[in-house]
Amino acid sequence: MRARVLVPVAVLLVPGVYFGPHLVADDGSQGGFADQRVLVGAVREGFVRYWGAGSGDYSSGMGGVVEYWFRFHVAKALIASALLAVLVALGVVVWRAFLRSEGARRGALAVAGVLVTGLGLLSLVVAAANAQGAVAPFTSALTMLPVGTRGGELGGTLAQVRAQLATDPHSASPALAEMVSDNARYHVSMAVIAGVLAVGLVVASVVLWRRFANAGDRRTRRLLGAFGALGTVLVCAVLVVGVANVTVAADSARGLTDFFGA
Repeated sequence: MRARVLVPVAVLLVPGVYFGPHLVADDGSQGGFADQRVLVGAVREGFVRYWGAGSGDYSSGMGGVVEYWFRFHVAKALIASALLAVLVALGVVVWRAFLRSEGARRGALAVAGVLVTGLGLLSLVVAAANAQGAVAPFTSALTMLPVGTRGGELGGTLAQVRAQLATDPHSASPALAEMVSDNARYHVSMAVIAGVLAVGLVVASVVLWRRFANAGDRRTRRLLGAFGALGTVLVCAVLVVGVANVTVAADSARGLTDFFGA
C-alpha cells in the first residue's frame, strides 16, 4: 500500500484506539460506563456485593462490569492490532523512502520514521495489555479498586480480604479462591503473550542482523543495525516481563497480598 492510503487509515485508527472500545463495549445494558468515574463506582459496588455473596460467582453488579470490561479489552486489542499492522506497513514505506532520499526530505522522513516506529511500539504494548485483560477481565477490573479505602462498606470488605490473605489463602472462601485463580490466569496470559512476542522479535532480529552483515550501502547498514539493536533490546525487555509474570502467577495469593496491602 502507498503512504497516501496508509496515513489516513492510521490517522483514523489512532483516536479509534481510545474512543472505539467504549463504543463497541456498550451494549446498552450498562449506562455510563464510558465515564471512568461511573465505571470505578460500579467496580466498588460490585466488588462489595461479590465478596458479600461469598460464592465466587459474579454478582449481577460485578458480572455486568466484567462483561463490559471483557468487550472493552477485546475491542481495544483488535483496534490496536489493526493500527500496528498499518504502522508496520507505513514504516516500511517511510524507511525505504528515507534510504533513497537526500537533503531536507531525508531529515523529514527520518523524523516520520521515528514517529511511526514509536507509535507502532506503543500499539504493540496496548494490544498485548488488552489481550491480557480480555483473558482475565475480572482481575483487570479489580485494578480499578481504590484499595487504600479504610471506611464504609468497601473499607470493611477490603479489611476482610486482607484478613483472609494474611491467614491461609489456600483454605480461603470461594470468593477469594476465584480471585486467586483469576489473578494467576491474568499473569499466565501475559507470560504466554511475552513468550510469543519474544520468539517473533528474535526471528526479526536475526533477519535484520543477517541483512546488516550482507548490506553494502552504509546508510542501509546503519538503519538495519539500529533496528537490529532495537529488536535485541525489546527481546530482553519482553523476557523480563514474561519472567515477572511467571513469578507472580506461581504465587498468585502473594501477588494479591501485595496488591491489597495485606
